[in-house]
Amino acid sequence: MADNETTIEALIERAEAYSTSTIELVKLSTVAKSADIVSSLVTKLAVFLTIAMALLILSIGLSLWIGDMLGAAFYGFFIIGGFYVLLTILLFVFGHRWIKIPVSNAVIKQMLKP
Repeated sequence: MADNETTIEALIERAEAYSTSTIELVKLSTVAKSADIVSSLVTKLAVFLTIAMALLILSIGLSLWIGDMLGAAFYGFFIIGGFYVLLTILLFVFGHRWIKIPVSNAVIKQMLKP
């Protein structure tokens, strides 16, 4: 009888150790995935901000150039502004397909990557 109790106690100790190890493994895996996703998003955000700044400077230059060609600087700014309004409408209409779905798929792939 004492042998059965020792075997059961050993089995319970092993089950506790296994569950503790499994929980710790899940925590570490979650932290690793989260860090990977956040670092990937921060990198993409930095690239996006750099491109946005370059686009801003290029837009100002293009507006001034078009305005110079048309005779008044504000004409160039109106034309470039109209282009951005058109781009905003396109993104509003097709943004779900062009942005949301690919970003969601990228995050899901990153989360499920071994």
